[in-house]
Parts: sequence; C-alpha cells; structure tokens
Amino acid sequence: MKRIILPVVLLFACLSFPNAQINTNRVLAIGKNALYFEDYILSIQYFNQVVKSKPYLAEPYLYRAMAKFSLDDYKGAENDLTLCIERNPFLVYAYQCRGAARQNLSNYRGAIEDYNKGLEFYPEDRQMLLNKSIAFVQLKDYDSALSTLETLLRFQPKYVQAYLTRGSVYSEKGDTVQALSDYNRALELDKYYAPAYAQRAMLHFQQEEYDQALKDFNQAIHLETKQPGYHINRGLVRFYLHDLRGAMADYDAVIHLDSHNSIALFNRGLLRSQVGDVYGALEDFNRVVELEPDNFMAIYNRAILNEEAKNYSHAIADLDKVTGEYPNFVPAYYFRSEIKRKMNDPKGAEDDYWYAYDLEQRLRKQREQGKIVTGKDVYDAEEPAESENKIREKSDKNIHKFNRLVVYDKDEELQSKYKNEIRGKVQDRQVKVDLEPQFVITYYESPNAVDISTSRIDKMISEYNNKRILYHQLRIVNHEAPLTDDQAAYHFQSIDHYSLVLDRNPMDANACFGRAMDFMVLQDLSEAINDYDRTINTNPGFVPAYFNRAVVRYKQLEITFSNEDNPDIHSLSLNIETAPQKRTATPANNPYQSPAIDYSRQPGGLNNTKRSYEMDLVMRDYDTVIQLNPDFVYAYFNKGNLYCLQKDFRSAISHYNEAIRRNPDFAEAYFNRGLTCLYLGETNRGIEDLSKAGELGMVDAYSIIKKMTGD
Repeated sequence: MKRIILPVVLLFACLSFPNAQINTNRVLAIGKNALYFEDYILSIQYFNQVVKSKPYLAEPYLYRAMAKFSLDDYKGAENDLTLCIERNPFLVYAYQCRGAARQNLSNYRGAIEDYNKGLEFYPEDRQMLLNKSIAFVQLKDYDSALSTLETLLRFQPKYVQAYLTRGSVYSEKGDTVQALSDYNRALELDKYYAPAYAQRAMLHFQQEEYDQALKDFNQAIHLETKQPGYHINRGLVRFYLHDLRGAMADYDAVIHLDSHNSIALFNRGLLRSQVGDVYGALEDFNRVVELEPDNFMAIYNRAILNEEAKNYSHAIADLDKVTGEYPNFVPAYYFRSEIKRKMNDPKGAEDDYWYAYDLEQRLRKQREQGKIVTGKDVYDAEEPAESENKIREKSDKNIHKFNRLVVYDKDEELQSKYKNEIRGKVQDRQVKVDLEPQFVITYYESPNAVDISTSRIDKMISEYNNKRILYHQLRIVNHEAPLTDDQAAYHFQSIDHYSLVLDRNPMDANACFGRAMDFMVLQDLSEAINDYDRTINTNPGFVPAYFNRAVVRYKQLEITFSNEDNPDIHSLSLNIETAPQKRTATPANNPYQSPAIDYSRQPGGLNNTKRSYEMDLVMRDYDTVIQLNPDFVYAYFNKGNLYCLQKDFRSAISHYNEAIRRNPDFAEAYFNRGLTCLYLGETNRGIEDLSKAGELGMVDAYSIIKKMTGD
C-alpha cells in the first residue's frame, strides 16, 4: 500500500485544520503508506483529511475502511465501504471488504450479497469464494456452502484451506466419512499443516476414538506449540483417557501462553481438586472469579475448597452469593448448613437444613407436574433429557453442572475460527516462513517484539544519544510500533519546530535529520528521503542518515512491489516447500479462515529497469554505511535480506556471516541465515542456526525446527 512537494508548515496545517487546502493525492499516498505498515490510527488521520477536502472521492473511504477493519471497527468499516460504493460502484474490492465487515457483524446474508456482486467481476476469486462459503456455514445452509466450495475447488484444486473448510461442513452435517476424507486430502497436500491434524483430531474425539484424537493433537502441537486451543482440546482428550496429570499439563501450557484464559484455569482447578491439590485449585478458582466475577460455577467450587481448607467464613460468603443467584439450588443450602454446624452455629445450621428440606419437597412436586426446575426458576415445559456428557459449554449456566469441564461454546468456537489473520497485510501464510525484517533507527519498538535488546547496544547510536541532540532517544529495532494519536500529534509539531530551526540555519544537519525521523515515523517516506538527502549533503559522514535512507527507500520499493502481481517480492519470505528437501514450515491457521481482506490487490507497478535502479541505490547506501562504520552490523543484516529478496542466497549468507562475526550474539542473523540454509537444502546447518537463534531468545525458531524435523 502504500506524494506534493509541500512546505512542511502547510503539511502540518493540513492535518490540523479541516478547511486547509491540501494536495489530496499526496496525503492519500501517505495514508496508504501508514496502512501498509499497519499504522492504522495514523492512516485514519490522513484519510480523514482527504475525505474532508474531497468527500466525493471513493478511494479514501475504501482505505479508511480497511484501517477500521484492522482495528476491529467492523461497523465503521461497513459504513465507509457503503459510502465508497455509492461513489464508485465498480470498485470490486470494496464489495469484498464490505462482505468481510458484514460477516464479522453477523450480517451473513448481506455479506453473501456483496460476495456475489464481487464474483460477477471476478468469478474465480479465492478469498471471496471461501468467505462466501463460510457465510453459508454461519447461516447453517450447509448445502450452499458445499456448492460454493465445489466451485472454489474447481478453480483451486490444491487449496488446503478449502478442503479443511469443506471437511468442517461435512462434520457439521454429520457426514464423518466425507469429513475425514477432506482432512486426509488436506494433509496429503501439506503434511506439516497443524490445523488439519487438529481438525481431524476433533473428528476422532467426537467419534470417541480418543487414542487417534490424542495422536493427531500430539502432531498438531508438535508443529504449533503456541496454539492454546490445541492444548485445551488435548487436555479434554486426556481427561477422557483418565490421564489427569497429562490434562493438567496441557492446561498449564495454556495458562503459560494466556494467563487470562478462564477455561483453562477453571478446568485445571477442577482437576487439581480431584487429585487433592486443594490450595492449587483454590488459587485457580480465585483467578477465575477475579476475571469473571459472575462465574457462579467457580464460586461454588471455591466454596467447596474453602470448606476443605477450613476457611469456613469464606465458604459461607461464597455460598451466600450462589444462593442469591440460584435460589432453587438445594445442595447449596445443605452444604451451608453443614459448614454452620462446624462453625458452632446450630441455629443457623438448622434453619438452612429445614429450608433446604422444604424447598426440595416443593421442587419435587413441581417436577412431578412436568415442569422444568432449575437452580434459578420453574418453567412450564417438557424437561429435556439430561446429558451424560462430562463437559459443558461455557455459556451453560446450569449450576448443577458445576463440576464438569468447560469447553468453548460451539457458536463461539465457530466464530473464532473466522477471526484468523484479519489485521494488516493478509498474505498467504500457509507455505511461507518470514525472515526477520530489516532493522531501522527509530524511536519506537513494537511491544510484541522479542526482548533481546541487550544484543542491540551499538556504540555509534549510544554516542549520538549521549549528546542529547534529539528530543527522543534513538533505538535500533526491526519491529516498529504504530503511533498513537498523541505520538502522531507530537511528531507533526516536531516537524514544525525543526522547520523553523532550518529556516534560521539551513546547514543544521541534526535538525534536518530530526525532521527526517519525524517524517519517517509519520510514514511520509518521500519527505523523509528528501531530508535524509539534505542531511547527507550537509554532513557526508552522517552514518545514521545513510542507513535510514536505505531503509526508507526499501520501504517505498516494498509498497510498490505489493502493487504488482509478483509473489516473490511481496514480502521478505522464504517458501520452504519449494526448497530441494521439499519440507514446509507453516504458521497456524484455523479450519475456517477469517473473512479476510486481500490488501495486495491494488493498482500500480514498477518496471524492471526502475526497480533495479532503486534497489541499487539502497545497496549503495548500505555500502557507504559499511565503509564509514564497518562495525555497524545492521547494515550487513539488511543487505543479507535484500540479497534474499533477489534470490542471491549465497551472497545473503555471506552478509549474515559478517554480521555474526562482528556480533556473535546477533540472534536475528542466525535466524535468517538458518532459514536461508534450509531453503538451499542445507538442513543440518539451517537447524543449527535456528537452534542458536532460539538459545539467544528467538523462541519461534524452535517451532520451525520441530516442523523441519517432524516425521
């Protein structure tokens, strides 16, 4: 995704005052830059200005909708896409986007209408056909879903996700034979695809084939160790196999990955109580109640455990809450009576006992009259047969099932399957493993980045920071953080400040560099390059300016590449399946893929001569950095990435080698060199490098090792 030679003060003004005249093409382009690099809040600010200036244009509504979609504002996205379509009903991509937004808003029929409209123009569109089939599933129109998937598979006979989705549809219909056939076909196409094993495992579980289910879940977790759902479901299988310790180990793994997972905490609490770990179980139920104060199942279990721990007053307090919510739950009154007796409160004990006895008799008569009696109320209807199941769905509030393991609601689980990879650039992640991205000198690092900052202490950056020239400390990162509203406002003001300084002293290289940094974090890449040029002209030895100019030039190339129908250069990825050893490493996907936006379908392009020239400029800047500062290892690393992009893997390895030689703790260099070796078929060397990267803190490397060494 993605410029006005505009005075800086005017640019700041155009983003501050709605009535200012702006160059909408430039502001729209900058907004698309921010969107491409997943800086959604900043991109919305830019698109707002274009909408205010030229509300009759369709494009700004489309791109603003994409940003809102990525922020889970589906209603806002739908509204913007409607405005976009009103202005240009021939923007096919808008129908796909609105369909996805509507699908996330549970407006499935509206989503299908949009997909049908888009498919009139592109009848073979893979994403719209898949999303449409999922919408039919959500409507429980399984025959239409199957028909849509048949169409999709005629166009894409090797599309693994389509087979998984169709298998899930057959499973919903009760056709386990066809479901198993589709899951097996998915694994024939990609035997390292964890979701296929997980789906097949659930099918075996439903058929009470617990040993087969366990085997498939083991393989899924072997390939994808960080998927909480796999561990929760394997814990369930182990419970049915009477392996309580194994089930608890799975719930431990889930809680390690997500300390707020109330299902894992509740289930572990139940299992701990069964093996006599009273205080461990109490700890789990305390945490569940902290997360969900109205979880009366957890409160009742906690009361039982408090009684065992002789915390009688706490147990009474919990039972008071339960009976307040479930006045017909007879066992709670008998239990409270027992506790009061132990507390030497005979009168209170007698009152509870006889109240429970009388209530029990009244409710028995109600049942004899054919009424439904629950812990909360009495209903005039036939009582459904009580299930012998050992589990309950999370939304089942029947207090009598307090001691059953919890599973996700079927509808919630189905819905969660659709929410996979809906933010940012939606790429085909089924057969690609991404290289660690290029480094950049900036101010902010993503909070999700792996903390291996101790290996990123650079003498040049430290010395520059110690001079206190800029208002923010420079950092060398390879996972940038999107700006908040306040940060964006600050950097617009900073641009204004540096512009005034440069008006007084045009030769101030530090002020020019500072303004270039502001433009860069605000995704105004063209102006950033202009100021890096100016910095270098003023001070030819300014290494950070050369380095960042190379980074920003590559960003521009990356945006342009994303506009082209060229999968080899859409991202820094290695397609391991096409390597000589024919192995693949794949991140997790869900059986149903999310209604997704394909961000790559945008107009544009760059001819090969122009691309080669631009890439040569990037390489020259890195060469200059290395000439001026041979120990700046990040220049070698970034050059290695560029050689990978050009499929010159031997040159890439040579540059990763140099980076590692100068910094033996450079985890990202080991990681990328390892992936490159795997691509070249040098499996042992690649795994050795990935192991070193994992040792240095990049734990994702271990998942790839598992995939590459799996049977």
